[in-house]
Amino acid sequence: MSDDWSTFGVDLHLDLTAGRASGGGVRAALERSLRDAIRGGRLSCGTQLPATRVLAAELGVSRGTVSAAYDQLTAEGYLIARHGSGTRVADVARPERRATRGAPRPPRHDLRPGTPDVGSFPVAAWLRASRRALGEAPPAVFAYGDSRGRPELRAALADYLGRARGVDAAPGRIVVTAGYVQALTLLAHVLPGGAFALEDPGLPFHREALRFAGREVVPLPVDALGADPAALPPSGVAAAVVTPAHQYPTGVTLHPDRRRALVSWARAAATVVVEDDYDGEFRYDRQPVGALQGTAPDDVVYVGTASKTLAPGVRLAWMVLPGRLVEPVMRAKRLTDFQTEALGQLTLAEFITSHAYDRHVRASRSRYRRRRDLLLSALEGYPLEGVAAGQHLLLGLPTGAPPESHLLRQAAARSLAFGTLGEHWHADASGPGAEGASAPRRTGLVLGYGTPREGGFPEAVTELTRLLRDEVGVVGATGDRSVTDLR
Repeated sequence: MSDDWSTFGVDLHLDLTAGRASGGGVRAALERSLRDAIRGGRLSCGTQLPATRVLAAELGVSRGTVSAAYDQLTAEGYLIARHGSGTRVADVARPERRATRGAPRPPRHDLRPGTPDVGSFPVAAWLRASRRALGEAPPAVFAYGDSRGRPELRAALADYLGRARGVDAAPGRIVVTAGYVQALTLLAHVLPGGAFALEDPGLPFHREALRFAGREVVPLPVDALGADPAALPPSGVAAAVVTPAHQYPTGVTLHPDRRRALVSWARAAATVVVEDDYDGEFRYDRQPVGALQGTAPDDVVYVGTASKTLAPGVRLAWMVLPGRLVEPVMRAKRLTDFQTEALGQLTLAEFITSHAYDRHVRASRSRYRRRRDLLLSALEGYPLEGVAAGQHLLLGLPTGAPPESHLLRQAAARSLAFGTLGEHWHADASGPGAEGASAPRRTGLVLGYGTPREGGFPEAVTELTRLLRDEVGVVGATGDRSVTDLR
C-alpha cells in the first residue's frame, strides 16, 4: 500500500514521503503531515482521528509509531485525547482566521434590490413536498434524464404558467435551467448572429453574461411607457430582452401599444423577444399583468424563475420556447451541463401541484405589499416610480440633490445599503459609448423591500428617511426641496 495516501473517513492526504525527505524518519513524517493538515485547515477543529490501530494499518506502519505521533501532537496542543472518546483535533488558531477579521461586515439595513426575504422561505412546506416527491420517485430519477428537465416539473409549470401568468405553454416546449442567467446564455449560444438588445437602464450583470458568451449588447431605451421598440433596427439584432410586467429598475409596465410593436418587430426581423418575467406574480394595484408570450408564443421566449418567489438558492428557472428553438436549446444544454439537478425539480413540481406554491406566493405578496405601503408612507412627497408591483421601487433624486456616490458613502456610514439608478445605465453619459445610450441620465435610488427580515424592515426605513432628510432635504408634493441645508 502507498505510504502517502489514507482514506479513513476524513478524506485526508498524508504525504509521508515528503516528510521523510526532510529527515527524522516515519514518526516525524507523520507528525509533520498531521500538523500541516491541522494548520492548513484540512483537519478542522473537532474532527475525530482514526484509532491508532486503524491508521497504522492504513499507512503500513507500526501502531507504536502512530501512538507516539499522537502523543507528541497532543503535548503540542494540536490534538485532544480523552479516554473513551478517542483523539480529536483541538481548536487551533490559523492564519486565515486572523486575516478575515478585517473583512467588511454586511449592512445592518439592507435595502438593495434583487433578493427576496429568504428568511421567509417555506422550509416546512418545502420539506413536506420533498418527502412526498422523493418517496414516490422511481429509480430512474437518479440517472441521467431529459435535458429539458423532469417531466413532472414541466407538466406542473405548464399548468401553473397558463393559469397564473397567461402563458401559452406545453410541457414539450419548456426547458428547465439552473437560474435565469443560464437561460440567457443558452439563448446566446443558439440564436443566429447579431447583437442582443437589453433595456437601458437595466441589470449590468445580464449585459456582462451575454458579453462573456460572446454576444454584442446594444441599449434599448426605456421611458415612461417601457422599452421603446422604435429604437430597434429592422435587422442585425438577435433578440430584444425586456421586462414587460415590471421593468427593472424603473418599475414601469410596458404599454399595450409597445407590447404589440415589439411582437411586430420580432416577426418582421425574423427574431424573438425574450420576456424576463422575474417578479410578475407580485402586483398590488390590480391583477398581475399577463405575460407577453401569451399573445405571441411563436415570437416570444418566456423566462421565469424561482429566485424571487422562493429564493435564489433554489437555482431553478424555466424557458417556454417557440417550437423551432426547443431542439437547439436542448442541444446547447446537453453540451454545457447536460441537465439541471433532478431532486429540486421533483420537489418544486410537488410544491406547485399541491398548491403550496400558490399559497406561498399569496403570503409573500401580502408581506411585500405591507412593506411597500410602509415605504410609500415614509417617503411621501418624494418622486417614486414602479410602486404598483414587484419587490423594489425607484426614488428619483430631485434637482440639486447630492450625487448618488455621496449618498452611498453617507449610507454606508449608517450601515445602510441600497441600489442606485446610475449603476444600471449601459454607459456613463460622459464615457465611451454614451452616444449610443438612451438619455437623459437621470439619477435615483433603487430601493428593495424584499431583502430585510420582517422584524428589521421598519428600522431600515427609518434609517433611510433620516438619510434623505439630512442629505436631500424634505421634498414637497411638487418634487421641490423645501429644505436645502445639505451636509
